[in-house]
Amino acid sequence: MTDPLVVLRDTFGFSQLRPGQAAVIDKLLAGQSVLAVFPTGGGKSLCYQLPALMMEGLTVVVSPLIALMKDQIDFLQGRGVPAARLDSSLDLQTYRQVWDDLRAGTTKLLYVSPERFQNERFMARLKDLNISLMAIDEAHCISEWGHNFRPDYLKLAAIQKQLGVGRILALTATATPAVATGICTAFDIAEADFVHTGFHRPNLFLRMTPVTASQRDSHLLGRLSHHSAGATIVYVTLQKTAERVAKLLSNAGHTTRAYHAGMDTDDRTAVQEWFMASEAGVVVATIAFGMGIDKSNIRYVYHYNLPGALENYAQEIGRAGRDGEPSVCELLACPDDAVTLQNFSYGDTPSQDNVRSFVTELLSLGERFDVSRYQLSRRHDIRTLVVATLLTYLELEGVLASTSPFYDTYKFKPARSSAEILARFNPERADFLRRVLSCSKKARLWFSIDLTESAERLGEPRQRLVSALEFLKDEGELELKVSGVRHGYRVATRPTDPEQLVQRLHQRFADSEARDIDRIANVLALAGQDTCVTGALLGYFGEDLDGPCGHCDRCLGEDIPNMPERQPVQFTGSQEQAIQAVCSDSSRALESPRQRARMLCGLSSPGAVSGKLRKHPAWGVLGHVPFDEVLARV
Repeated sequence: MTDPLVVLRDTFGFSQLRPGQAAVIDKLLAGQSVLAVFPTGGGKSLCYQLPALMMEGLTVVVSPLIALMKDQIDFLQGRGVPAARLDSSLDLQTYRQVWDDLRAGTTKLLYVSPERFQNERFMARLKDLNISLMAIDEAHCISEWGHNFRPDYLKLAAIQKQLGVGRILALTATATPAVATGICTAFDIAEADFVHTGFHRPNLFLRMTPVTASQRDSHLLGRLSHHSAGATIVYVTLQKTAERVAKLLSNAGHTTRAYHAGMDTDDRTAVQEWFMASEAGVVVATIAFGMGIDKSNIRYVYHYNLPGALENYAQEIGRAGRDGEPSVCELLACPDDAVTLQNFSYGDTPSQDNVRSFVTELLSLGERFDVSRYQLSRRHDIRTLVVATLLTYLELEGVLASTSPFYDTYKFKPARSSAEILARFNPERADFLRRVLSCSKKARLWFSIDLTESAERLGEPRQRLVSALEFLKDEGELELKVSGVRHGYRVATRPTDPEQLVQRLHQRFADSEARDIDRIANVLALAGQDTCVTGALLGYFGEDLDGPCGHCDRCLGEDIPNMPERQPVQFTGSQEQAIQAVCSDSSRALESPRQRARMLCGLSSPGAVSGKLRKHPAWGVLGHVPFDEVLARV
């Protein structure tokens, strides 16, 4: 079909496109790459779903949200659109069927996570497919300047080129002007192909209410008791807070459930399905809830705790009032919350000594090497995500160049004897497969094979061995499991001054930490100002209102309490003793001031886990104190 409106009507059941959608779809169909910045609920998904049906080949959708993948695939399949996903939850039969359909060219949309591209088997198979479009959801994750930088996103631009994908659609609801520029630069998107519909939602009534920690419960109960019933989300920071506040509201007679990442998958799914079907349910949730949720009649969104950034806030309130009806979004602004949020950021920053030991090890491994992120994390007391970021920074510095990631161990369990399997093939292929299988070692049920070692021993490319095992798996001749992902690198340029490199890398983390702290301050500044809240929020994202919005608490002249001041910290005698005890501890997990401060604040790390610091009597005794103050004290 050549008319998008016909596809829109016949396949999706809509009569017209929303603002911005037509511009994005037209540009994609003309062969251009596009950045689309739409507010939450603005219809981003249709911008790739519709053109996917009008283009030859496959559209690959990259999203970190499994819930979004499942919901969209259910919707698409219900409309007769051949869509599929690849993730760890698929059973073997479904996994095989997905690949059969991809090879046959019948699938039009494939949903995957960004981490999936680390899989050498996946990349090898993807190169054989005709991919016409790659759609990248949550594209702000590519930017170091954004609020949710993810190293795996930074590599998507290179992956696009490796796969020969001609068009990219980058999608986000929370891009500041600097982040939007970074996305366009990474994917070679022309300025004219940046489509931004604006964030202003006139049906959302924004309310910023300064409170003390002791006032919050009664204030929230009062709001829920005095407004008309409606589906409600109460966002909190910690899992234990979600459980406590949900119990508080339930005891007060509200139909309430908690939701957080610490719950079992089945329990989380049950809560989500209950909330989707409810007209007046209240869910008390961490930010694990709501990503990809498409419920149009959410009437109230409360932030019991401060969000970590205005980007998070804008995304979370965007889940309210998608049906266009009036909805209330209230933030209970307590300055004490800033400590918890700041400490999360401080806990991620590695010490300069840890960065130095990390770099020294990598540069000693030769011109080509492979590493386990998990093992590096434990050896250098750096969180795994931060290890991934460090490796990415070394690529950006031009020191390392990434080669394909791979698994160091493949395990397989044959469905029948080797003789029966090999009898299917001609003599040449049977001989090759026999040699491959002979490299394996048998345990009780499973055989294991080191492919790197086996490839060298057989004088064959590693990829040929991978393809052979994949083929046998697809044919049902064996079950296949992989473990021990390793990331390959080559040294692109050896640094002339390694110490300067270490300082630059450490400075990147220090700058990132400072940006995180600034984002928290921006939230408090928004909550404490006297003028139009909506206008100030839009201004942060580079959008100007002609005048006051007329529908926030400031514009309507509500009585706004003063922002409470955080009281200065006075260490008690027992806390001083705890500090002294930690500083005199000579264990490896407490060598540096930053490690000691993390322990006192109750911030975990690989070293804290291996050193069993959680059992230390001083663990977390200063969790209520800003990390920088604890660090200065130790």
